[in-house]
Order: sequence, then structure tokens, then C-alpha cells
Amino acid sequence: MLQKILRKLGSFYVASGLGLLLWMTFFDANDLPTQIRNWWTLHELDGEAQYYRERIKTVKTEQREVLGNDRLREKFAREKYWMKKPGEDVFVIVDEHNEPLEK
Repeated sequence: MLQKILRKLGSFYVASGLGLLLWMTFFDANDLPTQIRNWWTLHELDGEAQYYRERIKTVKTEQREVLGNDRLREKFAREKYWMKKPGEDVFVIVDEHNEPLEK
């Protein structure tokens, strides 16, 4: 008699555990496909954050170079933003990587 009760309880716990595992894997708000999608999005956003950190470093370096010198400020505006005085043409000579020859 005791063995029948233990066998029924054991199958109840196994069935409950499998049901809970099935529910958590596919039907819960934090199911497995959602977790994989969230992980992939996090991975993409980390890559974007790294790109923007590098871009900020580049901009800060350019800012330090340009702010202290009027001549460099004018050169920077002409080369980077193609600014010119009225009636003037500006030519920037670039290498094969589209970088200006003068730094």
C-alpha cells in the first residue's frame, strides 16, 4: 500500500516538474526564445556602445587640437566641413584612403 502511494506521489512530482519546465521554457513571460532575443540585442548594443566610445575619443582629440589655435581651427573647418570664404575655392588633396595628406 505504501509503495503504491509513493509511486503515485513520485509520478505526480515528475509530471509537475515537467509541466513547470515546459511552462517556463515556452509560455512564461521570460521564456527561452525571449531570453535569446534579449541576449542578442544586448550583444548588438554593446557593439554600438563600443563604437560610440571610440568615436567620442576621436572627437575629443580633434577638439583638443583645434580649440587652442585659430589657424588650426580655420584649417579644421575648411577640411572637415568644406567651409570657405565667399568667392574662394577650396581643394583638399586626399590619399587613397580618402584622408587629407596634411594632418
